[in-house]
This record gives sequence, C-alpha cells and structure tokens, in this order.
Amino acid sequence: MPVTTTDDTTTAAAPADQGTPTVRNLLDPGFELTLRPMRYPDFYERYRDAIKNTWTVEEVDLHSDVADLARLTPAERHLIGRLVAFFATGDSIVANNLVLTLYKHINSPEARLYLSRQLFEEAVHVQFYLTLLDTYLPDPADRNAAFAAVENIPSIREKAQFCFRWMDSVENLDQLRDRADRRRFLLNLICFAACIEGLFFYGAFAYVYWFRSRGLLHGLATGTNWVFRDETMHMSFAFEVVDTVRKEEPDLFDDDLGAQVTAMLREAVAAELQFARDLCGDGLPGMNTDSMRAYLECVADQRLVRLGLEPVFHSENPFPFMELQGVQELTNFFERRVSAYQTAVEGTVSLDDDF
Repeated sequence: MPVTTTDDTTTAAAPADQGTPTVRNLLDPGFELTLRPMRYPDFYERYRDAIKNTWTVEEVDLHSDVADLARLTPAERHLIGRLVAFFATGDSIVANNLVLTLYKHINSPEARLYLSRQLFEEAVHVQFYLTLLDTYLPDPADRNAAFAAVENIPSIREKAQFCFRWMDSVENLDQLRDRADRRRFLLNLICFAACIEGLFFYGAFAYVYWFRSRGLLHGLATGTNWVFRDETMHMSFAFEVVDTVRKEEPDLFDDDLGAQVTAMLREAVAAELQFARDLCGDGLPGMNTDSMRAYLECVADQRLVRLGLEPVFHSENPFPFMELQGVQELTNFFERRVSAYQTAVEGTVSLDDDF
C-alpha cells in the first residue's frame, strides 16, 4: 500500500512486521484501488466539486435561437454551421483520450474518480452538441455533413490531425515503463489540457459569446456557460496532474520538454487560426481573423505561463465580452442552481484560467 496523506479518516499505521509501504508515484505502472489512506485528497475534492455542478441538456431552451438563425446573414450562418460541426466531433476526441490514455496511466483512485465524472460530463456535452445540430441544421444531409466534418472540412480536419499527432503516441502503451514513456504521456496530457480544452474550445466559446453580445442565440450561450465551467474544471484538473508529476519526478521537466510544449502551442494557434479564417472570411462586425489571432495568442500565453514556461506572443485580449464572461455568467449560473437543484452549490468559484 502507498504512504498516506493525512485526512479526517486516516487509518491506523500498519504493523511493523508488514514492512515499509512502497512509495508509488502518480505515473508508476499499476492499478491502485484503495482510497484509504488517501494520497491525493485534492483530486477527490475536485470530484466532489464536479458532482455539485450537474446539469442536463433538457434545461437548455433553444427555441428562441431558431428565430435568431433566420435573422443571420449568410456569412454568420456559415460561421455558426462550421462552429457546430466542430462541436460535433471535438468532445468525442476528448472522451476517447480520457478512456484510452488518461484513465489507464494516472495511477490514483482519487484521480480516476474525477476522470469518471469528467467522462460523464463529456457525454453531456456531446448530447448538447447533438441537440444543437438537430435544432440548427434541420436538413438531414447538412447534419450528416457536420458529423463528417473531420473528413470533409479542411479547417476542422487540420485541428483533428494536430490532436492525433500529439496524442496518439501513447495510446498503445500498456504501461509507462521509462522516462521516454512518461514524457510522451505528459505531452499527451498537456495537449489535451492546454490545446484542446484550453485553446480550441476557448476559441469556439468566443464566437458563441460574440453572438450573445449582439443579442443573438441566447440558448446556445446558456448551454455554453455550463460547458465553459466544465471545461475550465477539466483543464484545471489536468494541470494539477502535471504539477503533481513535476513534484514527484522533476527530471522529466527539462528544457527539451519545454521547447516541445512551446512548439505544440504554436502549432495549436496556427491550426485554430486556420479555423478562424474559415469561419470569419473577410470579417464580420466585431469578429475577424486579426482579432481572433490576438485572442488565441493571449490564451496560448496564459497556458504557457500556467505550465511554468515563458510567454511567446505577448498579445492582449481584444474581446471585452470574454473578460466579463467568467464573473458575470458563472455568478448567474450559481444563483439559478441553488433554487433549481436538489443539491445546492456551495463553496467558491476559482476564475484563474478564465477566457
């Protein structure tokens, strides 16, 4: 059994004749099953916090969006069509990586509790995006094309190929046996957290809140508020896993790994900028490729700083509606849920990674 971190129900020490427990690191091969004594209580608390934030797709009212869609210009309809096509596949990539890689290699029952909860949340997101497609694209042929976006929309295909380049190298590993395996896993996890959930989805959220800032698609924005909070928590958990591994095995984090992560973020910005060119075309009022470039570079620098690396872009956020998103909408989210749910939400909200 591993050594314990003291908590409120710490078990008695093992008898001396049982020997000294083996100290395991988070990425050591194996499948720890025992939650007491608890080694990683912070992961368990994250699981408990996630349970408090349960929401369902049936609570999102998209009826007003149908009228709004009829008011959009052809360029705006193109943007929203591409956006929901990305949503249709993005969370499926995340869910597959959770099951095939993260759950297998993060050797902590507390962390696996959280990952199990995260998988449920990703399923809710997929259902939400399915509902969006059914509502926004009434033509079955259009819906089928959106679900096949990875194959037939170049800008979405490029984002998917980026994910596979950085994440697939550990899918077939049964165990992380050596330093090289663990570094490959870390690159997978950082791509998952910083690039997919922390950049691709944050870019998508900006388009949603741009529509909302103009009084459009409030149903989409409501559901996105809750997805936004889930994704922020997913990213925060993944970064805490990285922090834990860094404390336990600091030799894994050298200049070479830092250079790889920086190159990864640069590639992610380039892929997402290609998507922005597709969505924005020649530009829309308050939304164009140049403003999205600045926004994406600003977010990418935030992710690099969170990982202990130097920022590389030094751009400022051009979207004031994203600056307000974390405080205003998440506050409203909690106010609604205290009266609408059987389990009231308690505690505080951390907004460190917002926009």
